[in-house]
Formats: sequence, C-alpha cells, structure tokens
Amino acid sequence: MTQTSFRDCQAWKAEGLTLSTSSNEACKLYDAILTQYVKWRNDETLGGIEGSISSMQTADPDFVMGHVISTGLELVATTSSTRLNERLASAVRRTVELASSQDISPREKLHVRAMELFSHGNYPKACEVWEDILVDHPTDMLALKFSHDAYFYMGAQTPMRDSVARVLPHWKPHMPLSSYLKGLYSFGLLETHFYDQALKVAMEGLTLTPDDAWSVHSVAHVHEMRAEVDKGLVFMESREKDWQVSDVLASHNYWHWALYFIEKGQYEAALQIYDTQVFKRLKASGSMLDTVDACSMLCRLELEGVCVKDRWRELLQITQPHTDDHVTLFNDLHFLMASLGAKETKTTQHLLQGLQELAKEPGDNQQHQLAESVGIAMCKAMMEYGQGNYQQAVELLYPLRYRMVDIGGSDAQRDLFSQLLIHAAMKSESKHHQKLGRCLLVERDAMRPNSPLTQRLMHKALALHD
Repeated sequence: MTQTSFRDCQAWKAEGLTLSTSSNEACKLYDAILTQYVKWRNDETLGGIEGSISSMQTADPDFVMGHVISTGLELVATTSSTRLNERLASAVRRTVELASSQDISPREKLHVRAMELFSHGNYPKACEVWEDILVDHPTDMLALKFSHDAYFYMGAQTPMRDSVARVLPHWKPHMPLSSYLKGLYSFGLLETHFYDQALKVAMEGLTLTPDDAWSVHSVAHVHEMRAEVDKGLVFMESREKDWQVSDVLASHNYWHWALYFIEKGQYEAALQIYDTQVFKRLKASGSMLDTVDACSMLCRLELEGVCVKDRWRELLQITQPHTDDHVTLFNDLHFLMASLGAKETKTTQHLLQGLQELAKEPGDNQQHQLAESVGIAMCKAMMEYGQGNYQQAVELLYPLRYRMVDIGGSDAQRDLFSQLLIHAAMKSESKHHQKLGRCLLVERDAMRPNSPLTQRLMHKALALHD
C-alpha cells in the first residue's frame, strides 16, 4: 500500500471498532475504501475504489467487513438489481454465509444484516439496523454513510439530518474523516429548510477541508433553493479547482452549476456544461448519479423550450440497458425522461409494465410498494405530458404533490416534477388548470423569491389570462 496513514487492526480496535481479521493490510484497505467513499473520490495512487477492493480481497478473502463494504457500495450505487444480477446477489449471499461461519462481533453481524435488508429493497429496515449500530458505535462512519444514502433514496429528510446530529458530539477533530461530518450534517439541514445553518456548517467544513466536494455541494443547494443565482455561479467557479478532483461527485456539482444558468435563461452556457462535463463524465463513469443528472438537465431545458437535438438518443443508449432494473423509483422516472425524449415508445411502455408487475408482487421492497401509490401515477403523468394530454397529466400529478418527496432525491432534484406540473397546468385546455398553474407560481415565488425562472413562467401565465 502506498499510504501508511490508514488504520491497521490495532488502530480500529483502539477506536472501539474492531474488525474481525488478522490482516493489517486488509484493515488498511478497508479504511482506504471508506475514505474514498466519504471523499467522493477515486484515489489513483490506491488504484481507486475498485483497485482497493481487489487488493483487500487478496489480503483476506474471508474478511466479513471487507465484503460488507464492497458489496454494500455496489448496492448503494443502484446501478444493478439483485433480481437480475446473479453475481451481485451471490455476493450478498456469500457475505451472509461468511458471517454465520465466523466468530464476529455483534456490530459486524448488524452490518451484514443491514446490507442484506438493503439488497432486498427494504430501505427502512436497513436504516433501523444502521441506527442500532450508531447508538453503540457513533463513530462507525460506514453505518453513518450507508444510512445517509438510504435516507436520501427514501426522501427521508428529517431522519437524514437527525442521524448525523445524534452522533456529532462523539466525533473529535483528531478522528480520521471527522471534518466530513460537516458536509453530511449541512445537507440534512438544507433538505429540512434550515438554510442559514446549513450554509454556516458547510462553510465550516470547507474551512477544515477545502476540497470537501460534499460541503461544496451543500452550498450549491442553498443558493439553488434560495434562487441566489449569481452567488451560486461565483461560488462554484471560485471553488472549481477544489471540487473537480472528486471524480464521483464532480459531474453532479457541474449539474448544479448548469442549473443556475438554466434559471437565468442562459441555455447555451448550460448546454456547454452538459456537453463538456455532464455527458462526457457520464460516458466514462456510467454512474447512476451522473445518469439521472443528464436526464434531468435535458428535461429541464426542453421545458424551457430549448431544442436539445440528438442528445436524448445518445442518452438513451446509456439508460436503456437499465429499463428492467427497477432499483429505485427515482432512477426509473429519469430513465423514462430519456425514452420519452428519444420518442422510444416501446422502451417507455416496457418500463411502465415492469414497474406495474413489481408493484403487485408481495414482499418488503419499499421502492416497489411505493410504485403502487406514487410511482406509477407519476410515470403515467409524464407519458400523458409527452403525448400532449396536459389535462390528464395535471389530474395525475396534482394529487401527488406532497407525496413526491417519497421518491427520494433532493428538493432541487425533485423540483423538476413541480415544474412539470406547472407547465402541464398552463398548457391544459381547462381554465381551472390554467388558474391552478398561476396559483402554483405564486406559491413558488413565496418560497423562492426573485427566481428568474418563476418570473418567466409568470409572464407566460398572465399572457394566457388575457
């Protein structure tokens, strides 16, 4: 290993987080993987996350927590489903078998249990188990990060904030990765609308660790939610050198930058970021975060009346192989944007049918249960909108406004569905819907004053009135 600062067996034990392996090398590589996960960055000197995982598996092939972190990371990436990917499903089973055949700690057993629950789509139960770990082991960063991701996928904003708040006092500045808790906490604060506090905590994080891309991301969100477009643009540009090294999050931060341009009506600048950063990085990474960002961005530009040309077709090449995954509803809704944008009716129909079948199946997959109550109607609304049936789109989407949070993602990401509803209401032939569109714009203006995007839509809505 290239870096000696990573924790060996003794160091983990001293922190009360004993790892059941006699290999110091495996312990250090576990730390290296955890560190890259927290920093949203593949460290090339370590061979990145992938390289670190294969070195760790060589150092101790039966290291239970090694399997928990490697399989867990693949699961939280949501790029493939254990229903369809036998290799991933068997990796989960292998971890469970190893855990039952070894004498491991109660904490490690809980980690295995949480990962197994998550693999079945039972996100709420998985979070309960991670929280159980954190009660006794508040400095277990893996439990904290995995639960943070799962809460995010469920749109569980308050639990995501409080999960970090509960452990904060136990973390001391000398502890490895402690500064990164600022970004995690800040994100929970802003998703529960404590914008001033979120900004303060994120800036504290950046004072400690200027290249903490997640803290940068929190600040980007605060400016987005307050429609502080110019502040946002200045901030992202001034910090670009710091955050672009975090390859796992860089595309997402560029996406935030582009949203400010869309908000200002500077569509060419937004498209340039799409072409040179977002799509280019997506082609290299294939990551789900990069995929949904690309879909969302093209959809937003189209709502603004921008012609995105062949970009949907190119994007469909990436989303189409995931049509049957159905790992999260949030992903599904974004894949649908691509098939609708590319006018690929077969793929659109196939995705909806697959979701409808899974929604009927018994089981504890939280995302599939949610499809029944929220997801399928949202898919249908998008399809109606795509066909120009705006009245139907409004009738499907409007009753779900306050439940859309359940599809996961952030307020900023879900704002696309609010915009879609407003556009549908304004385009509907029903006078009542047109009025509703104006009401929704008044509400939007109250929440985020001085938004240029809201102002543009207001002008359009008032023109309808005349």
